[in-house]
Amino acid sequence: MIDSLEQQLDSIQNASTLEDLQIATEALRDYYKVLHVVYHWVNSIGERFGAGTYSPEWVDRYVEKDYLRMDPVIYGCFQRFTPVIWKELDWSSKAARAMLGDALDHGLGNQGYTIPIRGPSGQFALFTLNNHAEDDAWTAFISDNARDLMILAHELNKKALEFEQWGDAATTPMLSPRELGAMTCLAKGMNRAQAAAEMQISEHTLRVYIESARHKLGAMNTTHAVARALSTGVIIV
Repeated sequence: MIDSLEQQLDSIQNASTLEDLQIATEALRDYYKVLHVVYHWVNSIGERFGAGTYSPEWVDRYVEKDYLRMDPVIYGCFQRFTPVIWKELDWSSKAARAMLGDALDHGLGNQGYTIPIRGPSGQFALFTLNNHAEDDAWTAFISDNARDLMILAHELNKKALEFEQWGDAATTPMLSPRELGAMTCLAKGMNRAQAAAEMQISEHTLRVYIESARHKLGAMNTTHAVARALSTGVIIV
């Protein structure tokens, strides 16, 4: 168990794969005892990558409903250079309130804190903590941890920029044979039931392999994972 900020920073600085960044977000969630920690960035050529603890159901739902186009957190961070407490954003529109209700139904908490980060050549990133808490308790938590969270956000971004600079060698992960099999079945157009039957495993076990592959590929959802696996040559169909 990682039990100090220094160890958290060491874990991020020593990361060599996107999967390592995923593990780092999970460790930060446990360290700060919050529901979710997410790091999401867009690189200089427009590719999106993510590492975090949101459920795959919520990530898929977010993409399916195209919430990116109206998410108050995204818009709030584009307009600011300083961290954002979600309750301070404009959630007055019907669409924003519906998205928030949907998020709560998918396991997100009522409080959020997002740090926007801007890098070279148009790179943009968000580092987010999400939790269930009363307003006063959340404000106190942010006040106590704001400095450290800013350091962590920039260390994560520094590592992400290193991955981009290293190019394909750094961003092409090694999938296990079962993860490759799962991605290949999905790339061939099989649904999960068909893929599980093809691999002679349960759908639950298949999902474990899919999620593991998704994390290693730094993908925001299953469709993105298949696309990245194909584009980087991890799988060939």
